[in-house]
Amino acid sequence: MKQFISFVIKEAKHILRDKRTMLILFGMPVVMMLLFGFAITNDVRNVRTVVVTSQMDHLTRTAVERLAASEYFTIVKTVPTPKDAEWMIRSQKADLAIVFAQDFASKKSGAQFIVDGSDPNMAQQWTTYAQQVVANPNVSLISQKLLYNPRMKSAYNFVPAIMGMLLLLICAMMTSVSIVREKERGTMEVLLVSPIKPLMIIVAKVVPYLLLALAILSVILLMSATVLDVPLQGGLGWILVVSLIYILLALSLGLLISNIAHTQFVALLVSAMVLLLPTVMLSGMLFPVESMPTILQWISAIIPPRYYIQAMRKLMIMGVGIQEVWQEVVILIGMTSLLLVVSLKKFKTRL
Repeated sequence: MKQFISFVIKEAKHILRDKRTMLILFGMPVVMMLLFGFAITNDVRNVRTVVVTSQMDHLTRTAVERLAASEYFTIVKTVPTPKDAEWMIRSQKADLAIVFAQDFASKKSGAQFIVDGSDPNMAQQWTTYAQQVVANPNVSLISQKLLYNPRMKSAYNFVPAIMGMLLLLICAMMTSVSIVREKERGTMEVLLVSPIKPLMIIVAKVVPYLLLALAILSVILLMSATVLDVPLQGGLGWILVVSLIYILLALSLGLLISNIAHTQFVALLVSAMVLLLPTVMLSGMLFPVESMPTILQWISAIIPPRYYIQAMRKLMIMGVGIQEVWQEVVILIGMTSLLLVVSLKKFKTRL
């Protein structure tokens, strides 16, 4: 046991001495949290709006004032004809134009929306927001009863996704590179002839990354609650338990990559192709899985981050209990067991 602890301490010192690696491990989560929390967002804010009115009656003026007072729209100009409004959109001087009919006050309806449709998703959101602000004089968007995310902040959606991506990359990629580095330098053979069993050597090498992953998870949760103002609705204990299962899955995947790759470059390439791109594109991190073509939905079913992200969104944002995420947890445990068995078996066979 003392020899095992000595190996763990040796590996931890080796990681801590590499300042560039430590900067990446702790700098990347902070930067990505700030980017996805403040810069990369799909929230509707300050939409440049043109108003087309043939006559400014009381009801029309009230609707325009509601638009101007909301945080979602910025009235940039009032023009007399729809052609002028369309020209401003084509000239990239406005994003949305609202054309009020002449009988808008008498019929209390009759408004046309001209939208920049280069981004269909955002165009749909702008139109929906504008329709509700114009049509409802008493209730603003912020007073609607929106469950789990009343302020409609995109950070609520991105924080669990960032957790899934970072924990997978850090645990799998860094573990695989660490083991491959030993093989490249020829020191793996020296370690394997030591008194400790080969399995314990591998465990000793992944333990520091397990502790680092837990530390990074703590940083992410702390930033989400303090900086991004994303509350943790569910039990912290269950969040840590599910995250620990996911971290073990990522470590098993890193061990499998280390058996496939013989150089650090190949390990990084495999990690990027097998882990990064599918995680970003097919896990539901940015795009809903339900909106994907059927073939991509089937492919996403074998991507572990999909289930972890789903579980974290339910536990963190919705505040449900573990009984509501048992399917995701069972799938993650099954994937972890399969990867661990395959990785260890292949490792022993290779030896």
